[in-house]
Amino acid sequence: MRDYGGARRVAGLRREELARLAGVSIAHYTRLEQGKGDVVSDEVLTAVAAALRLDADESTYLHRIARRPETCANKDGTARAEVPLSVRHLLHSFVLTPALVVGRHTQLLAWNPLAAAVFGDFANVPDERRTLSHLLFTEPSQRDLYGDGWGAAAREHVAHLRVLFARFRGDPAFVAHVESLRALSADFARLWDEHPVAQTRSRAYDLHHPVVGDLTLHAELVSLPDAPSCCALDLFAAEPGTPSARALRELAGL
Repeated sequence: MRDYGGARRVAGLRREELARLAGVSIAHYTRLEQGKGDVVSDEVLTAVAAALRLDADESTYLHRIARRPETCANKDGTARAEVPLSVRHLLHSFVLTPALVVGRHTQLLAWNPLAAAVFGDFANVPDERRTLSHLLFTEPSQRDLYGDGWGAAAREHVAHLRVLFARFRGDPAFVAHVESLRALSADFARLWDEHPVAQTRSRAYDLHHPVVGDLTLHAELVSLPDAPSCCALDLFAAEPGTPSARALRELAGL
């Protein structure tokens, strides 16, 4: 494997240095900086990603934002995402598993009763703020629920939102979503400007529920490729036999 010059240098890294580390011409790299990624080959983008020591998610992000965005089917961003009936049936089959159907910019499109019991009554949240982003960054109850883990959860969320932003470039509703959060939350604006990029996969949360107390939930985000407007199914489960599992049973009974 090619040696790209030791530790990654970001602060003060000159264009000429980065081009040299990537093994590409300054002209190629300049076109990339000028937003002319469509005339830069995938090989050049891969070389730049390697020079910057980007991980797989960050490299994919670079490739996506360097190209022209695909034409968005929902050009004005006003069409309401429809949840397929089969997905709704699946959602409500999870009796002891909190489950959410999430849209392309984290809209909460559907949920089962246990998800509402754990995370809050989503039905009482106005449509324009019924997103995971708005709940996490603007609802004090969510900060209380996540407790000391809120900061890590917030950064993880913004990093995943960056992945989605690159995937759905050209969607005006997504741009409006980000601008809304930047105006409403200084924490969101700071994290967004820090530019974290990471695909959300398996994770675990230690929650502090107001009714049943401490909950440790393991989460899995499952893509729904045949329902692109829905984007994903977010599932939460407790380890069998633990106090958290018993707490979920109690909430399901309530």
